[in-house]
Amino acid sequence: MNEPARQRLDKWLWFARILKSRTLAQKLITSGAVRIDGNRVTGADYRVVPGMVLTMTVHEQLRILKIVDTGERRGPASEAAELYEDLTPALPPREKKGRPSKPGVREPGAGRPTKRERRLTDRFTGKGNSRTGA
Repeated sequence: MNEPARQRLDKWLWFARILKSRTLAQKLITSGAVRIDGNRVTGADYRVVPGMVLTMTVHEQLRILKIVDTGERRGPASEAAELYEDLTPALPPREKKGRPSKPGVREPGAGRPTKRERRLTDRFTGKGNSRTGA
């Protein structure tokens, strides 16, 4: 009887090019951010087989992957994409953020003075009057 090939989870994540290094994969797994078939996994040495479903958050994005095959090496991206089936739901379309209808409004006398208000203050106190040379 042929038993399916088993592979370490951190190694599979690296082979499938989900993460850049095995060290990053190990950190993600030990943080408890990876679930296999709905169960949280905290050991990087967990053995995965084809047919398992991984749920994880990578780079602030939810990823749901079904393992199709175990890898033999970390090959090119086209080869890595054949190791899994992406079941991640499509993101809803983003709403367009237009310009606000009015610029920020500040009540008179609140916050720092504007350039105009500073000139008026200087003129009132007699400071910085460039016309008189002072």
